[in-house]
Amino acid sequence: MHFWGPERRDLVTSRIGMLASTVLLCGIPLATLSFGQVESPPTLHAKTYDSHFPADAGIGESYNGMGFASDGKLYYVIDSAAYNVPGQMYSLDPKTGAIAHIADLNTATGQGDVKAVAQGKSHVNFIERDGKLYFSTHLGYYNGESGVERNAVPPNGYLPYPGGHFLSYDLHTGKFESLAIAPHGEGIISFNMDVKRGRLYGITWPTGHFLTFDLKTRQLEDFGAFFAGGESGKVGSTYRAICRRIVVDPRDGSAYFTTGEGSIHQYLYETNNVETIPDVNLRKDYFGEFDPTKPGMAYNWRAAVWNPNDNAIYAVNGASGYLVRFDPAARTVEVLERLTSVPSKRTGMADKSGYGYLGLAFDARNNLLYYLTGSPLALGSKKEEGSHLVTYDISKKKYQDHGSIMLDTGEPAANEQALVIAEDGTVYTLTQINRNGSEEMDLISIPPLPAEPGT
Repeated sequence: MHFWGPERRDLVTSRIGMLASTVLLCGIPLATLSFGQVESPPTLHAKTYDSHFPADAGIGESYNGMGFASDGKLYYVIDSAAYNVPGQMYSLDPKTGAIAHIADLNTATGQGDVKAVAQGKSHVNFIERDGKLYFSTHLGYYNGESGVERNAVPPNGYLPYPGGHFLSYDLHTGKFESLAIAPHGEGIISFNMDVKRGRLYGITWPTGHFLTFDLKTRQLEDFGAFFAGGESGKVGSTYRAICRRIVVDPRDGSAYFTTGEGSIHQYLYETNNVETIPDVNLRKDYFGEFDPTKPGMAYNWRAAVWNPNDNAIYAVNGASGYLVRFDPAARTVEVLERLTSVPSKRTGMADKSGYGYLGLAFDARNNLLYYLTGSPLALGSKKEEGSHLVTYDISKKKYQDHGSIMLDTGEPAANEQALVIAEDGTVYTLTQINRNGSEEMDLISIPPLPAEPGT
């Protein structure tokens, strides 16, 4: 039987208001709340698209799985939770609004019609190099009966999941190439690429092996696990949440990722080695108290991006919503601002997803971070709030909540885990949409935010 794990349930149950808890219950002291500018934000109106995602794949999900390419198109993947239906890759031409189905992930990886658990997800953003998009695949079929996502036993006649792939997609020929397969039948839940040096990085699920793949040598290297028992470990003992974002420093090729204890790991390109950075970590009292042996991201960064303007990593602690700046050269971590929504700050309630959100994107031209965050449950008879779009201007150190997102169906958006900003400032993500009485995951867009006076 197929059950939903914690991340999956966060996406679904947020609609019916079962995941709200007080800030104190999440271990976030009220005294640490940052209110910033709390004038009531407006409502943002989003356009919905219809990708015609297969109904037999279930509601669908999306964790990252988006990116613009040099051909001007937006590429994205809608994930499947079914054991026998793969995730689906699409493209959108923003100029015409036309959506094209590119491929299902079984076909893309070469798994084809083999009766094995499907390539259900791409949990990562696309990265382009020399006219090709690079990304990785992951499984979407879990057993969450224990309250923790575990590998599900495949139904009779189906083989276990064969492993996630490092993939490329040629924008000119439309051909996919499977570059390597993760060992031990694990998915690849985190991915990044050093474009200059042609090296791919990944972290596997559920045990958290750090992988590299070099385009020149065509060699896959497994550096072992960095997360105790990973997400297949025993809760309260060896369980550790796996970091969802690898960040690459393009200057020297270093790749960074974190653990639930707050440690920051660095892969050093020159020595081909992974080290724990001493004397600096993300375990901050300001975030609250988290137990890394329990389900949840704990002190991991949930989302993180590289800022070439100041050569630093900007990352969000998932459980608390705090933004931090990690300077790899100075080896310092600075807590900047809490990026939760204005309603969350005013009520003191936690956001809906205890795991936090992956929707963090960076506009380097304007030195501006975009973040999609949840909201607390509506109080009394008020209609439930939609997710909020927040920005943080790094130069001005200015937080702004731009408002809750309402779909053109009249319903609020909720718990998006992907975010892409077009060159014109249009915001794209994927959310649940109610169509004809059933919930579907699909693409939405939000018009560019208005320019501030005087800019």
